[in-house]
Amino acid sequence: MATEVKVPTLGESVTEATVGQWLKKPGEAVKADEPIVSLETDKVAVDVPSPVAGVMGDLVAKEGDTVEVGALLAYVNEGGAAAAAPAAAAAPAAKAEAAAPAPAASAPAASDEDEGGSLTLSPAVRRLVLEHGLDPSKIKGTGKDGRLTKDDVMAAVAAGTAKAAAATPASAPAADAPAAGPSRKQERVKMTRLRQTVAKRLKEAQNNAALLTTYNDVDMTNVIEARAKYKDLFEKKHGVRLGFMGFFTKAVCMALKDIPGVNAQIEGDEIVYNDFADISVAVSAPTGLVVPVIRNAESLSVAAIEKTIGGFGKKAKEGKLTMEDMKGGTFTISNGGVFGSLLSSPIINPPQSAVLGLHRIEDRPVVRNGQIVIRPMMYLALSYDHRLIDGREAVTFLVAVKNAIEDPTRLLIDL
Repeated sequence: MATEVKVPTLGESVTEATVGQWLKKPGEAVKADEPIVSLETDKVAVDVPSPVAGVMGDLVAKEGDTVEVGALLAYVNEGGAAAAAPAAAAAPAAKAEAAAPAPAASAPAASDEDEGGSLTLSPAVRRLVLEHGLDPSKIKGTGKDGRLTKDDVMAAVAAGTAKAAAATPASAPAADAPAAGPSRKQERVKMTRLRQTVAKRLKEAQNNAALLTTYNDVDMTNVIEARAKYKDLFEKKHGVRLGFMGFFTKAVCMALKDIPGVNAQIEGDEIVYNDFADISVAVSAPTGLVVPVIRNAESLSVAAIEKTIGGFGKKAKEGKLTMEDMKGGTFTISNGGVFGSLLSSPIINPPQSAVLGLHRIEDRPVVRNGQIVIRPMMYLALSYDHRLIDGREAVTFLVAVKNAIEDPTRLLIDL
């Protein structure tokens, strides 16, 4: 009996998705609730599980197809033994065919899915593997069910491991053959639904908002000392590392309380003020940058904030972020410093009205009490919608964040 696999409900206001990758092929055994296909929505990738145990049947939708909620994706044939019988019967014929010598010219090329053995690689990962000449079977996958991610491949590139075997002498070019010229190869890859949505929303932000950015720098000395002093005790007690995002999130929540316009948004001809702080944090995922939300961050401790961010990072790496994780948000913090950024002007995440950009920490000469000293400094950038937030409010907000970071005691006494 064949059971239909359909596109599940994907979340509020999400009506369609793109078929990203089939995780099972026709004829392969599947377990009940085992993921068989990955769908890409506007925000996250969603794995669709098999409704029954059995064998994969026909695939109705192809990778890259746009499918609506409720659309038929594939069939799963219940009862693995019955479905496996034709395959077993075909085995002797296959063995006999394999025994017969085939002309070299008719040997089929390895398919994309067969690259590197039995591994199934996503188009982006496959492209990286080919570009760098790697053997994917030698790379440990950290994605869902051990699948390779782009981060896994780039880590192997940096480590210099997983190099593919050299070509055999038979396939090497003749000694007197002319040297190949520089490559001018091009490749066209369809944008993922997530990347299309990011591009659309960022352009809408530029078109609709009166974007302006104000900058400041912050002396990280005291926060670094506090972190160094308490990080071991903190991790022992709370089971999570003490980072800088906990400090910045608390500082932002305090500043939002003092300057509520930065936490507001425009809806039509009205301004909506929020008495809560749902902080969106930019997290790097294999599919791109995603922005899950720390809800009611103003009421959370530094430990709870760090645990939440750590959980988001793990879920993003495994491709398990849900639509609910991404929903809403009243203010965004984007930490480009982890990638080495010195200074940038972030773009707001509509319908939010402001975003705080953090950057790398580096030692710079500054003047303190008339003396030139070396201090660990970081540039801060606040981009905001000037239709709602005045320059005075933006500068006041950024200075409040700066003061709280330079004197972390303010975070304890709410000053």
